[in-house]
Amino acid sequence: MSSLNHPWRLNILLVGLMLLSTGKSSRAASFKPTAWKLAHATFYGDETASATMGGACGYGNLFQNGYGTATAALSTVLFKNGFACGTCYQLKCVQSPWCYSGAAPITITATNLCPPNWYEDTNNGGWCNPPREHFDLSKPIFMAFAQWKAGIVPVMYRRVPCVRKGGMRFSFQGNGYWLLVYVMNVAGGGDISQMWVKGSNTGWISMSHNWGASYQAFATLGSQSLSFKVMSYTTKETVIANNVAPSYWSVGTTYQSNVNFRL
Repeated sequence: MSSLNHPWRLNILLVGLMLLSTGKSSRAASFKPTAWKLAHATFYGDETASATMGGACGYGNLFQNGYGTATAALSTVLFKNGFACGTCYQLKCVQSPWCYSGAAPITITATNLCPPNWYEDTNNGGWCNPPREHFDLSKPIFMAFAQWKAGIVPVMYRRVPCVRKGGMRFSFQGNGYWLLVYVMNVAGGGDISQMWVKGSNTGWISMSHNWGASYQAFATLGSQSLSFKVMSYTTKETVIANNVAPSYWSVGTTYQSNVNFRL
């Protein structure tokens, strides 16, 4: 029978309990760039990028929320039912006369879904059909590395850490019995796998994934200050944003935290 009488065993147990109590994951690690892979890229909309506003991730006005025109809609395979929202990629235009010679790689954030088009062949118009890994870029960012007349170009891509200024932002929707939260400005891996909310009068309440970058809790949380616990989909890092919203919080408002995932 094992015993905890040895000091080193007791120390290990205490460290484990401390990790659990702070909500930090022992497996947490900063996000590292992945290997380069071959895919293709197209664009949608015009030079104003107005067609990219909103989108399946729920980020709303991409200019106001810090994403700008350096964005992409991902094919189904890459979108991962919305768990890829907020992830960042570096793309290089390759193997095409339409590529600008010497153009630097572009860095984009996933903000939308490029849905399948089952009426078109996967290799002729159905660019976002499974199992293709495909990026449908805003027109301005597409024109940063290729001529727009190309329509489609081969690219080499890799995931890279998301560099963000400041902490995560939490945008509230819902009502007095249902809280829907869109999480933006996520650094590191950029993605989220789980969320919890805690009112000033409750314990931690697990939130379910709604769609895109939104999570929901069916609970009465009015007149309470709210804190959030957020876990990264890729690295499993967990951060706690205490007292993000005051007790007089309201839907339609975005609240800024002072924490984020590591780079």
